[in-house]
Amino acid sequence: MSSPNTALPPCLCLAGPTAAGKTAAALAIADALHHDGIEIISVDSALIYRGMDIGTAKPTLAERAQAPHHLIDILDPAQSYSAAAFASDAKRLLTDITARGRLPLLVGGTMLYFKALFDGLDDMPAANAEVRADLTRQVQREGLAALHRELARVDPLTAQRLPATDAQRIHRALEVYRVSGRALSSFHSDKTRTPPPPLLSLEPRERAWLHQRIAQRMQGMVSQGLITEVQTLMQRGDLNGDLPSMRCVGYRQIWEALETGELTDPTDPKALGALSERCIAATRQLAKRQLTWLRHIPERHIVACDDPDAIAQVLVWATTQAARLRHP
Repeated sequence: MSSPNTALPPCLCLAGPTAAGKTAAALAIADALHHDGIEIISVDSALIYRGMDIGTAKPTLAERAQAPHHLIDILDPAQSYSAAAFASDAKRLLTDITARGRLPLLVGGTMLYFKALFDGLDDMPAANAEVRADLTRQVQREGLAALHRELARVDPLTAQRLPATDAQRIHRALEVYRVSGRALSSFHSDKTRTPPPPLLSLEPRERAWLHQRIAQRMQGMVSQGLITEVQTLMQRGDLNGDLPSMRCVGYRQIWEALETGELTDPTDPKALGALSERCIAATRQLAKRQLTWLRHIPERHIVACDDPDAIAQVLVWATTQAARLRHP
């Protein structure tokens, strides 16, 4: 069974991997279509958290002043959010924004959120804290590779789909199996897909261009005080490295380095350089997963984000699609 997917109110969608330039493109659309009254709905599982600004590349207050933004800074890092909660919140916002006579623009890179909104979600067991704690202890004893081998025995389809390093999803797949006795893959129903709203995807022609952007951005984040931001979160005392907020790319690697004592002096260039490289590698893996998700949306319109005139192409698309939504 799955939650039903109903037609969404008129909207535009902008997706792409991390560091592809989504924020700049979204603000350009908001400026160009100001007569439509653009309101931006964030589709990002990290931007929801307050106090996590640098490592999430959160739009600045000045950028957010250029157009109304939604689903940013809505939760404390100690809280959890889900794709189902996002879909519910986004549908409510879409209805409210269109009722005001304005045009919603969904922007982000959390592809599971887009999928939940477009296709609905399969009904699966809820999270189980006891089973999750058992899995955490098991990975501490045996390593993540052992959990991936176990998943390959009980759910080979999911194991084949997931990288052996994707701890969060391996944990969830085994949690589902242990709670329900069923493979995660068995819950994925064969739904008839309805075409998504107009969706533009920023994707690089050259992966090296994106890798360079990721490296430059991570180095900039460190310079802006990302280590201090994570230290401040640790000093609260009520957060831990297993929370969804602290599993966000960059935060996870820095939290682990601080917790294990690997990084005792944030001014040590050697330790800082090694940590930055790990964060960059993790961000590259995230971008790779995002691009894989996007390839499963055949209706998307692709703009090469490494083209010199990428923003101009984005605006042509947005202007055309907005006119079609106004005059179907």
